[in-house]
Amino acid sequence: MWLLPLAPTGPRRDNPRHLPSCSPALLLLLGSCLGVSGVAAGSRRPNVVLLLTDDQDEVLGGMYVPSALCCPSRASILTGKYPHNHHVVNNTLEGNCSSKSWQKIQEPNTFPAILRSVCGYQTFFAGKYLNEYGAPDAGGLEHVPLGWSYWYALEKNSKYYNYTLSINGKARKHGENYSVDYLTDVLANISLGFLDYKSNSEPFFMMISTPAPHSPWTAAPQYQKTFQNVFAPRNKNFNIHGTNKHWLIRQAKTPMTNSSIQFLDSAFRKRWQTLLSVDDLVEKLVKRLEFNGELNNTYIFYTSDNGYHTGQFSLPIDKRQLYEFDIKVPLLVRGPGIKPNQTSKMLVANIDLGPTILDIAGYNPNKTQMDGMSLLPILRGASNLTWRSDVLVEYQGEGRNVTDPTCPSLSPGVSQCFPDCVCEDAYNNTYACVRTMSTQWNLQYCEFDDQEVFVEVYNLTADPDQITNIAKSIDPELLGKMNYRLMMLQSCSGPTCRTPGVFDPGYRFDPRLMFNNHGSVRTRRFSKHPL
Repeated sequence: MWLLPLAPTGPRRDNPRHLPSCSPALLLLLGSCLGVSGVAAGSRRPNVVLLLTDDQDEVLGGMYVPSALCCPSRASILTGKYPHNHHVVNNTLEGNCSSKSWQKIQEPNTFPAILRSVCGYQTFFAGKYLNEYGAPDAGGLEHVPLGWSYWYALEKNSKYYNYTLSINGKARKHGENYSVDYLTDVLANISLGFLDYKSNSEPFFMMISTPAPHSPWTAAPQYQKTFQNVFAPRNKNFNIHGTNKHWLIRQAKTPMTNSSIQFLDSAFRKRWQTLLSVDDLVEKLVKRLEFNGELNNTYIFYTSDNGYHTGQFSLPIDKRQLYEFDIKVPLLVRGPGIKPNQTSKMLVANIDLGPTILDIAGYNPNKTQMDGMSLLPILRGASNLTWRSDVLVEYQGEGRNVTDPTCPSLSPGVSQCFPDCVCEDAYNNTYACVRTMSTQWNLQYCEFDDQEVFVEVYNLTADPDQITNIAKSIDPELLGKMNYRLMMLQSCSGPTCRTPGVFDPGYRFDPRLMFNNHGSVRTRRFSKHPL
């Protein structure tokens, strides 16, 4: 986790060189300082604001998401659970995204529901919830999830104009008039209204979920000509062939066509442009909290649901992959007692947000079935803290059992294909990874659920761009331990998700568990998650 300070004078929008990939919003964020937080002073319980962007990658350091896709990751934020425990596997109703099963089983146990029912918080939501929210087969816009006092949720996926909001269960349509319909600004105005008219007798939790920088990347009119000289980062893994990687990566065409590069550069630029309105939202929110005398008793978290790639390994644009650019997102925190210019490199994931916010509210997260851990000791600057050394990342690929008519040479089972027939997903793009960080190692170990049981392993100390797959050259004993740890995490629940990792002093490895009765290596198999 990185908790980053603000530039004292705020961002310069004409000079984005110091910004993370797709991150003009980061430097204006959260008032005067960011850093390791302490407990709020005074007797009143602190307020909490969670700002969530959509598809914002992060390249300077941050936290991990347990799945590189919107709905599973957002479900992990709300429940504090890995996907194999909340059973949201993709962005469809069939994949449990805002399904009736999700509503019945998971929504009553989200951290906002606990904040409202047990802790007495006012709870406010505005923006994108889950990708299938509002679907007629799952209650439509009349459905308001348990735990929310104020509900202003977008129907389905991110848009900037011509959308419908559920206002406490009643539909309100918006058109394409910038002054009254641009969604990021609408969310800002709704949020400011809540701060002005809420009850002052109860603490509050706000979750503001913006469409930016998700496609269609529609910037506000005043920002549509900004960043004209900005291009997608040309990192070492930009526009190169993904040698020794899963077949889906190897099928990308290298070098990319000029039209693909122009397209991804334009997308990168537009993503930055949309985030300038998020800057405005954050600035207004912080100023209003300060004006109302509540800023000093309010924790503010800023993050995103998943990362994004623009040209890495010749994949034009999307998410869904196992690499750092898709699974790593910003995490910035401001709160009472925070010291400026403090950072923490502890290994954190978005399953930790729920336990942390409950801990801030005074509720013991160990009373829940959440897989994550409270970050509050880290925010307090605790020393000699025992912390995890690994997290789980899992994704279930999507693909149709038909041939794409625009790409007849490709076999059935692929999806998210571009005009030049580079596909970003497939039914067997199903994988699980252990991301391990310790004083000795900085590793990622991944297995695919395909006929090969394909394995990718990266040493990110020597190879931060994840160019070289070392699965065939790494110490076999270490490979076996990582395989075993992956199996353990993929079947974990609650406290067992926090057991010692491979490089923790308390780790115990029994190599006999790696073999079946016939002496062959045991491999972890993926289960299809039931609803």
